[in-house]
Amino acid sequence: MLTAQHWIDILRLEEHAEGGYFRRIFQADHRPYVRTPGGDRYTLTSIQYLLTHWSPLGHWHLNRSDIIHFHQHGEPVTYHLLHPDGRHTTAVLGQDPRQGQILTLAVPGGVWKAAHLTGGDHALLGEAVAPGFDYADLTLARSEELAARFPDHTELIHRYCRPAPPHLSGRSAMRPDL
Repeated sequence: MLTAQHWIDILRLEEHAEGGYFRRIFQADHRPYVRTPGGDRYTLTSIQYLLTHWSPLGHWHLNRSDIIHFHQHGEPVTYHLLHPDGRHTTAVLGQDPRQGQILTLAVPGGVWKAAHLTGGDHALLGEAVAPGFDYADLTLARSEELAARFPDHTELIHRYCRPAPPHLSGRSAMRPDL
């Protein structure tokens, strides 16, 4: 039986600022860059992403790029999405469509996102990001600021927010590039 630790070791995953573990497995460096307001980006990047029973949350964050999530192995993962118009939607990524689970979830850039493992040891996901991921395009949420923006979802926001990681001390968690 493959465990979370097996995946971390086999795939050489590292801790992710959002929670869980990851490793970039592809970047389209054979194609011209895409010009974005934040700078030039790869046309596409992809990672392996793992949530575990000891790191079961992907904390609230916003990406400027579009991301497609693929369930690859393990337990289902519930995604919470806060759309710019204030709507909250959920989707469960997993292997059992009879339970309402989906294999693939597309999240447009500009949508706030949090995720949690629904139980068990782990869930292994793949993610494709276009234009390619750059940390300058990632915003980690601060609960007070996000709750002020989405007051109807305060409890949900507080449940999936985390303090700024230590490497962001003294900088805004809303803008990790500052």
